[in-house]
Amino acid sequence: MDESTPAAMREFFAYYRTPRAQHPRSTGYYVQRSLDQLAQYDSCATLHLLAPRPLLMIAGTAAETLPFSRIGVERAGDNAELHTVEGATHVDLYGVDEYVTPAVARLTEFFGRHLARD
Repeated sequence: MDESTPAAMREFFAYYRTPRAQHPRSTGYYVQRSLDQLAQYDSCATLHLLAPRPLLMIAGTAAETLPFSRIGVERAGDNAELHTVEGATHVDLYGVDEYVTPAVARLTEFFGRHLARD
């Protein structure tokens, strides 16, 4: 890791090296052949199958993954919503209180609306 490493990669690297995220048996490396599998993975490919079930995606406005959340909401249909948390990166939403608190409030409202009994 150095200054030429993309910011998101540096952020993930730093997070997964913390005691909170580091598994005691993790080597901290991945198999080179898995990189192509990761690059080809498309978690949005079958989101249309969720419709008409409600879907809430939460992303930070500074998250490099925000475009994927937007694509997912588009593919998931009319009951899909995107909530953005101003200034948050992808990893910030793993546990930075100033970003997690509004995300949890939005989740609480969403689940209350869609899981409430009639």
